[in-house]
Amino acid sequence: MKSKSLSPYEKFLKDKKRQKRMILFWQVFILIICLLLWEVLANVNVIDTFLFSKPSDIYILFLKYVKTGELFKHIGISVLETVLGFTIGTILGILIAIMLWWSKTASKILDPFLVVLNALPKTALAPILIVWVGAGIKGIVVIAITISLVTTILSAYNHFINADEEKIKMLKSFGATKGQILRKLILPSNIGNIINIVKINIGMSWVGVIVGEFLVSRYGIGYLIVYGGQVFKLDLVMMGVVVLAICALIMYQVVNVIEKLYKQKRN
Repeated sequence: MKSKSLSPYEKFLKDKKRQKRMILFWQVFILIICLLLWEVLANVNVIDTFLFSKPSDIYILFLKYVKTGELFKHIGISVLETVLGFTIGTILGILIAIMLWWSKTASKILDPFLVVLNALPKTALAPILIVWVGAGIKGIVVIAITISLVTTILSAYNHFINADEEKIKMLKSFGATKGQILRKLILPSNIGNIINIVKINIGMSWVGVIVGEFLVSRYGIGYLIVYGGQVFKLDLVMMGVVVLAICALIMYQVVNVIEKLYKQKRN
């Protein structure tokens, strides 16, 4: 019995799945090779374990912190601060971008100020923000918001003003108000761009949270990293960096899943 031949579309989907599996395989393979190479070079004293640690020591320390439950407390605080930072920063940034799109006068007035604020090194201003707002979660969240806010405003505003002019003219010809254009065209056509802004803000908010925890916090992943550096426990520093990378990756993948669900629903 002859097997049923695949249609061009089915063949395309099959090739696409095969390509995804191949990419995943090579990603995992490269990661494993890097870890093995790191471990071997550390064991034969090619690299100094005092400075670079090694995967086996990091894993042992990780298990120790997991058993005591201390690690989950640090992760929970850092994740809470990051989620608050990028959520507030993204929503506030998009609202301001809508205001700038709505009023060309406001956008022209605020444009040079936004450019200057975007050029400022926000992490260098973190100590000042801590003094103004206060230590603790509140100050750290404000740092995370500050880092992501201006970028969100500029990115979202740029996407809004570059919406399809022909569609805008068509809506205006039917008597659509500015609010209707915003709801029916500008926002729906930029959902994908807003999701990309959220992805960027996850990383930027993590930067703000870690910087804030370096300065004032006694809890969080940033505190683990800076404490490990202060007492010269590089195992703790590297464990903090690995945990940070995993947390950021998980948050990024959650947004990826939301994006895929949105695309499936739209199609």
